[in-house]
Amino acid sequence: MKITDTSDLWWKSAVIYCLDVETFMDWNGDGVGDFAGLAHRLDYLAELGVTCLWLMPFYPTPDRDDGYDIVDFYGVDPRLGHFGDLVEVIRIARDRGMRVIADLVINHTSDRHPWFKAARSSRWNPYRDYYVWRDSPPAHDGAPVFPDQETSNWQLDEKTGQYYQHVFYKHQPDLNITNPLVRDEIAKVMGFWLQLGLSGFRVDAVPFLLDESGVIDGAKLLPDPHAYLRSLRSFLGRRSGEGVLLGEVNLPRDEQELFFGGAEGDELTMQFDFIAMQNLYLSLARQDAGPLIAALESRPAGSPDSQWANFVRNHDELTLDKLSDAEREEVFAAFGPEASMQVYGRGLVRRLPPMLDGDPRRIRMVYSLLFSLPGTPVLFYGEEIGMGENPEAPGRMAVRSPMQWNSEPTGGFSAARPSRLRNAVVPGGYGPAHVNVESQRRDPDSLYSFIRGLVQHYRNAPEFGWGAFAVLPQSHPSVLAHSLTWDDRTVVVLHNFSASPVSVPLDLGRAHAGCRVSDLLTGATSSLSASGRTTIELDGYGFTWLRVIPEGERLEY
Repeated sequence: MKITDTSDLWWKSAVIYCLDVETFMDWNGDGVGDFAGLAHRLDYLAELGVTCLWLMPFYPTPDRDDGYDIVDFYGVDPRLGHFGDLVEVIRIARDRGMRVIADLVINHTSDRHPWFKAARSSRWNPYRDYYVWRDSPPAHDGAPVFPDQETSNWQLDEKTGQYYQHVFYKHQPDLNITNPLVRDEIAKVMGFWLQLGLSGFRVDAVPFLLDESGVIDGAKLLPDPHAYLRSLRSFLGRRSGEGVLLGEVNLPRDEQELFFGGAEGDELTMQFDFIAMQNLYLSLARQDAGPLIAALESRPAGSPDSQWANFVRNHDELTLDKLSDAEREEVFAAFGPEASMQVYGRGLVRRLPPMLDGDPRRIRMVYSLLFSLPGTPVLFYGEEIGMGENPEAPGRMAVRSPMQWNSEPTGGFSAARPSRLRNAVVPGGYGPAHVNVESQRRDPDSLYSFIRGLVQHYRNAPEFGWGAFAVLPQSHPSVLAHSLTWDDRTVVVLHNFSASPVSVPLDLGRAHAGCRVSDLLTGATSSLSASGRTTIELDGYGFTWLRVIPEGERLEY
């Protein structure tokens, strides 16, 4: 068997775990999570099998947008600790085999950032051109990102009599990347954190970073905004041989390919696959694998070194904006029929287990998909134990509740009184009394144990991160059957989106005649026919991961 060196592209087979320091573990008892608490929970993440830790913003902030409104790109919010605490987390993570990446939020700042304070002091201030200004808003402007909060992308600054652009909230003025000084500052920010030990960045809102539509002076526009993204990737490569740029790009497929850099693969290293995620939920609602299959087959080929990041849930609303209106209503009806469960008219503020009514068969099938689809799996904290959302929290904060470590009233997150927590714990049946790490770690049949097992099998099968993907023809609309082949190794994976059991006739072709297939999850083996065929029995919401073992070879794990 041919073995290829994969060490330089570690992210191709990583397990990424996203967390917010302030909701993960509070070590000093003030009601806010901190780096000291995270340091004490890194062994837990290593035990789960996490290989890359993604930290949501930890920079100094007025905290009007959960940390995405930043007043100092070079600092650590004092509520969370100090530089020494952060460096200790990075060091311990490295010792446990985990790299650390962090949110890079460079399309805007807080309106309390020193740059913006200086910029709005007068029209002639040197920092004025760090932001985008107009005498009046454009006649035709895009819709606000948060239509329930903002009515325009422009806000009047009364002192200077001009409007500044803010694609997000009015307290988050947009940076002007046509200004070379701003581009230099962004490079310095990246270089600073790479020098401190980060292995890359999750780049926030990448299309908005490259958007120059608000700039009036055409002479200042960049000849090619994507050339700027390529320069950031090049800078990352010079400063860190292992660095990764994981981009948030929720766009149609043809535009997503541009952000990878096409066949050259010289822009973003990875992108979240928003289209596959949204169609996963449509497939779940219909009990039909077709929408997900179509989404996976629509992925652009791109560079073999580019990678998709697969996810079930993230820290924002579960957006469904790339579905048609009718499709979105199907998902709403199935998983979020109440207005309080929906947000911005385009998404859901729910976690997976409550959406699936706690059905362990469907929940496990979805996470089996997450770890067996081509690409890199990304977990949002608490998914491994089946945390639910807090329906009493506003908007996106519903899924940003404290991590549930044990059955105590605060879930073991903090020694503070529940009333002192910045974010309340999940109430009711998905609260800490029923869903927590402590009880699930002792239970071999728990969701935690199941996902930990999936992580181990995923890490032992490089085909999932590296393999060539193909949908296998079969007769059941409810079934996704696909193969992943890397070097001379192949895995075949089947998932049943229906509650009804099915018998799936599978034809792997004469090239596999005489081979055996071994179920990676159960250890059961069977042989293919002389024509390379077999029949796979799947329960309702059932799944199987099969290793194809050539004739005469022993099973490898």
